[in-house]
Amino acid sequence: MKSIFKYCPNCTSTDIEFPNNVRFECHNCGFTYFHNIAAAVAVVFKQGDKILFTVRNIDPDKGKLDLPGGFIDPNETAQEAACREVREELGIEVVPSQMRFLTTFPNNYLYKEVPYRTMDMFFLCELPTTQLSITAPDEIKSLEWFPIAEIPVDKIGFLSIRTVTEMIINKELAI
Repeated sequence: MKSIFKYCPNCTSTDIEFPNNVRFECHNCGFTYFHNIAAAVAVVFKQGDKILFTVRNIDPDKGKLDLPGGFIDPNETAQEAACREVREELGIEVVPSQMRFLTTFPNNYLYKEVPYRTMDMFFLCELPTTQLSITAPDEIKSLEWFPIAEIPVDKIGFLSIRTVTEMIINKELAI
């Protein structure tokens, strides 16, 4: 992928390089910026044999299936981020002790033409009901519950969500 960065932010030189979108280097002044991964969380909500998916209402992957979650803020643990994101998106209170760590998987997140690489951390949380509401309609268009055997994997947007869902379907991840 071609970089959208055209100039060095330090000296404005165009003698720059951004190999593999990992390290931005200016060959003129020596400025270096490491474009490290961003940490993100996703929550697999299970109720009986069903899994909750959100339908994204924003890009990237608008209209595709996703899991509740988002980016981890500075000074926040992954579990705290998962609880905060769930509260912001679904209006429900979940505490870290209700979640079980499942796995991690890398992802690519193209936002406003900037390719971010993320490390997505997945947690499982069992819910007593499928009756939930959306409290972030700008981000989430709708909620859909699917029996595990009937999840339409081809409608899932992000590679990490798709891969972990396939691992659940194929019983490579115990939930």
